[in-house]
Amino acid sequence: MDGYSGENGRQRNVIGGFLASCSERPMTGFYRTGCCDTGPEDAGSHTVCAVMTAEFLEFSKAAGNDLSTPRPEYGFVGLNPGDRWCLCAGRWEQARQAGKAPKVVLEATNLACLNICQLEHLKAAAFDENP
Repeated sequence: MDGYSGENGRQRNVIGGFLASCSERPMTGFYRTGCCDTGPEDAGSHTVCAVMTAEFLEFSKAAGNDLSTPRPEYGFVGLNPGDRWCLCAGRWEQARQAGKAPKVVLEATNLACLNICQLEHLKAAAFDENP
């Protein structure tokens, strides 16, 4: 599943539709388009649209990827709980196995992540905007 075989170049999400935007504030995605689009150069598979939590941000920082500290030299504002971000599928899976995975926006999560993550795990972590 490559995620980038969609109609008119549009990529697909894990629930069968076209990929929705994950976030434009902050701007996310491997290509910084706001979507979790992927391609051959995206070795990290930045394909899971996740809603950040303090617990996950601490987990990621401890695992060597500090997503909360701003890095202006890279145009990165730093993430806060509640922000949406295109995570590497492997990092999301690692966090899931550790019991620290953030919620997932299924409509904005790329089909390509199924090369690493299982659909039932993603669905179990689905973000509900109207709880």
